[in-house]
Amino acid sequence: MDETSEDYKSPNLKHSDYSLDSSSTIGASPSSLLHLRPTYHRITSNEVDTSYKGSGSEVHNSERDDQLELSSSFGIVAKDFEGSSYGHGLGIGNVETRRPQSISQAAFDSNNNRSTPLSADPLLSPSSTSIGRDSPGLDRRFKEDEPNHGGRGPNESNSAVYEPFAASSDRERLHGNSLPTPEVHFTALERSGENPEFEYRTPQRLHHGRVHWLSITILMLAIYSTVFSGVWLAVALIRPRWGRHITTNGKLPPATASLLCAAFAKSIELSFVTVFVAFLGQVLSRRAYTNQSKGITIAEMSMRAWVMQPGTMITHWQTVRYAAFSFLGVISLFAALMAMLYTTASDALVAPKLKYGDMESRQLYGKVATSFANPNYIKSHCKTPITKAMDDDLDRENTCAEIEYAGQSYHNYQQYLIQWTNNINSGNGSDSLMKRPRPVGMLYDNTTVQGSWIHEQNVTTLFQNFQNRIINNISMAMPHAGVFSAARDPLNNIIQPQDLNGLGEYVIRASVPSPVVNVICANAADHELDPLVYETWPNATLNKEASLNITTWPENHYLPNATTWLDQNKTALDEVFQWGGNYARQRPVFAKYPLPYNTIVNSSKSYADTIYLLGTTATGNSTVCSIRGSLTPNCSTEYRASTSGGILNTRCEDPNDALSYHRSDTNATNGILDYDWINIAISWITALSLNTGISDGQASNSRLLTQLILANPALNPSLPSIAEALAELAGCTLLLSTLDSPFIHYWNYSDTVPTLEDPQYQAFNASLRFQDYASGGTQQWQNMFYIVLLVIFVTNVVCLAYLCLCRGLVTDFIEPQNLFSISLNSPPSKSLEGSFGGGPEKEQLETNWVIKRREQDQFYIQEGETQPVRRKRQEPLDYEMQSPLGKMYSKLASTRNSMF
Repeated sequence: MDETSEDYKSPNLKHSDYSLDSSSTIGASPSSLLHLRPTYHRITSNEVDTSYKGSGSEVHNSERDDQLELSSSFGIVAKDFEGSSYGHGLGIGNVETRRPQSISQAAFDSNNNRSTPLSADPLLSPSSTSIGRDSPGLDRRFKEDEPNHGGRGPNESNSAVYEPFAASSDRERLHGNSLPTPEVHFTALERSGENPEFEYRTPQRLHHGRVHWLSITILMLAIYSTVFSGVWLAVALIRPRWGRHITTNGKLPPATASLLCAAFAKSIELSFVTVFVAFLGQVLSRRAYTNQSKGITIAEMSMRAWVMQPGTMITHWQTVRYAAFSFLGVISLFAALMAMLYTTASDALVAPKLKYGDMESRQLYGKVATSFANPNYIKSHCKTPITKAMDDDLDRENTCAEIEYAGQSYHNYQQYLIQWTNNINSGNGSDSLMKRPRPVGMLYDNTTVQGSWIHEQNVTTLFQNFQNRIINNISMAMPHAGVFSAARDPLNNIIQPQDLNGLGEYVIRASVPSPVVNVICANAADHELDPLVYETWPNATLNKEASLNITTWPENHYLPNATTWLDQNKTALDEVFQWGGNYARQRPVFAKYPLPYNTIVNSSKSYADTIYLLGTTATGNSTVCSIRGSLTPNCSTEYRASTSGGILNTRCEDPNDALSYHRSDTNATNGILDYDWINIAISWITALSLNTGISDGQASNSRLLTQLILANPALNPSLPSIAEALAELAGCTLLLSTLDSPFIHYWNYSDTVPTLEDPQYQAFNASLRFQDYASGGTQQWQNMFYIVLLVIFVTNVVCLAYLCLCRGLVTDFIEPQNLFSISLNSPPSKSLEGSFGGGPEKEQLETNWVIKRREQDQFYIQEGETQPVRRKRQEPLDYEMQSPLGKMYSKLASTRNSMF
């Protein structure tokens, strides 16, 4: 029968109901041309009878509008024929932009010569509307170009150019009857392949060389990702300290540095994902081309989604199950996990953050302007609003200095007593000196000072050694205050907390001598002290005064001279205080015995190295205390600076202290008394009202001190001793004595010049540990992120090497748009039966697929072999030899399979 005949029906075609249970898709049947997917057209409803008679029954149409959402792109068209036995189905078609048409279901007459036992109800629509790859005017063009048959007018549909197309169907088995099936037609020109509108145009190149813009872009991204991921790994390993490069007022503020680091880390992450997805597409596409490969699976195709959308590893865990155990699957899985953690790893190991460095030995420098304990220098630098015109220079400076001594002493003393109160309330009292509260102080109102008790003397042991006399011998060391100024000197280039948004800290341990005050208090009976009390001398000559005049004491009163006083008036306390000719130290002289709760000080000899205090308890017992100052080489000074202030403390008599001053200068002697300090001590003790007992002044400070006199030969766990209290009160004089003083134990300038008009730098050994912005982790557990940085870098190197060796890119058929195009032009497969509604699952995910080429450069996907088969290379046909695309495909197909 003539193919162009109107009544021609193909006897070899079965009809399809396009149902979800059907084993076919809307595609070319086995009898259609392999290189051509037909376009489906609707026939006009005026050519078909609207009734159907069969088996004596009549099927009436239940009117229903099936709204089709039509667009100019591919879309899913769903048909649901309610009220009938038609199957339900999903299909993909090229839908044109037309107004929705109502499609009525009509019955066909059984005697109609257009119907055959194999025919089905056509989907009726105007002839100008088609669903396929034809243009909107295609039906009209066919009617105009081809001659009319049977005398039909130009507006009538020409059935001679249509041929039914259907695929195998289980309609009868599913529905149990033989109702009409929709019939799909395509033109004879389409069937013959001679219609230029349906010939496949020569597609784009399968392979893009190295100079193609896409290849260059991917390669540049790979280079960028590799280089910077390597830099990131190196920075994390080296852990550089950025110092003044990242400071508040430096080249790069901390906030900007963190932002730039985060931006670069994110760019590395994005470029890595882009490059790895391209690498994955190249590997899988080339494997699909290669004849020696078994192909690729749907699970492997989904690996790109692991990297781009990591959540799919959870929502589509089946793909992970079937693809993760392959070599490429393991790489993809690790790449996905590492890409997710890369920004976190960068923030943990690369982003600059404040952290301490190692303790480093350095030589620091500080300015020296005066000798140790220079009273004139201290007075001249005392701040007072009283001008020279208002008061004499000497009196003005003395007044200012004494107020400063009193203010600092009382402040420190109060803090010390508060510590004692807290210890007593918490039950932490102790009779061991090293376990009792440490001496405290304050420098510049923002630096807390902590001293140390040194040369501990056991009260019980001293009691036994000095014929049952209670002796309280205390030595206290304070830090060198000059370290505070040296830490801020620009010459040392130490980053201060204010340079780091107020968040920085640093620690300095300086090998410098420390000032020390020694207080010895001994209890004595009145008769033992008579040689020291002027009022009790039997042969005392009052000279011009008839009696003791406290306002003129000791002037106008007879006192022995220094040469005769060494061997006169010996006492039982000479060995305790080392008085007399054997020690070349004079004895003190007190004007009178103070009343209970009062104290008197000795200022009889301004050239002496010690100041003395006499106090009386509530029971009438007396105590003599000596106070002297010196420098010790057995300590080092430690300074900790932070935003809230600083802590200046001492570290003394520690055999493991490598920065103890005696290690820097082995010739330094211990306990060298300073004769200048006594001049500061006289002003200090006067400012504290400790001499008011001479006039029975009943000063509060004297009362408290006399209450702290030891009554037993042991330290009281609940109270500080009088020697500890006096040392605490004298601590401020030690701090003021070391300001701008040498960092060695002697004055190495001219003795006649105790003050330098132009301060000089002096070096001292120190160790420094400071905080600045640095890369690297701050916690030990953060080291696990090195794995992330390493894996990303190694993967980048592998991807870059692969892209360089491939000499260009092939079309990535794993990309959704490319995969959609080639799948739509591929024949159906039994392996995917039942997957069109819910997607592939289980074994369908591990089915192998390969890319094949038909004549005229048409590519399609088909099921591959379970195992790769080595095929002989087929000689291309003549027209294939002339096709550049065919040559390209043959070359790719013959390529050996890579390790991936």
